[in-house]
Amino acid sequence: MTGQVRTVDGRVAGRRGQATRQKLLDCLGEMLSSSPYRDVKVIDVARRAGTSPATFYQYFPDVEGAVLELAESMAKDGAALSDLVTDRSWAGKSGWRTAEELVDGFLSFWRKNDAILRVVDLGAAEGDKRFYKIRMKVLNSVNQPLTDSIKDLQAKGRVDKDVNPAATAGALVMMLASVAGHQKGFQTWGVKQAELKPNLALLVHLGVTGRKPTR
Repeated sequence: MTGQVRTVDGRVAGRRGQATRQKLLDCLGEMLSSSPYRDVKVIDVARRAGTSPATFYQYFPDVEGAVLELAESMAKDGAALSDLVTDRSWAGKSGWRTAEELVDGFLSFWRKNDAILRVVDLGAAEGDKRFYKIRMKVLNSVNQPLTDSIKDLQAKGRVDKDVNPAATAGALVMMLASVAGHQKGFQTWGVKQAELKPNLALLVHLGVTGRKPTR
């Protein structure tokens, strides 16, 4: 953990305090994986972390405040998703690899952060601007470089000039997010993960380039 970590009343937390704070966040993250967000109570998080509710309140105003901390940290990690698109080629076999790696990286990120992303989606859907901003921060890490990629292909005459890059990129990112959030659901339809990825990559490649991929 880097930088100064402060308690709710503004005091700088020492090394031991920072460790306690992180343990509370880790325990909360674990609980979100197995319990509905609104069922998680301060006393349960504190007990799981081996401390007291009073200690919890030293670092967070409530459970929601701690959840927002987890969500912000997740969004920072999500910034790395941009590397899956930025300055990547969409030509020939390289284009197919780009589509495959984007899909694989996106789905993996969602699986890793499934619990907190479900809470973020819930808060955003209910109109909470804090959760909405975090959700858009994650999606924009892919949406903006994908928009730039389509604009670049357009400038080279490889994508029809009537295509709206921002609208196309936005639709593709929302498709990825929707599929990523329902990966388990595909299994009930008899679709295995190994079958889902290449078909999703095909849709992404078609959406960006307007062409079938060269494999």
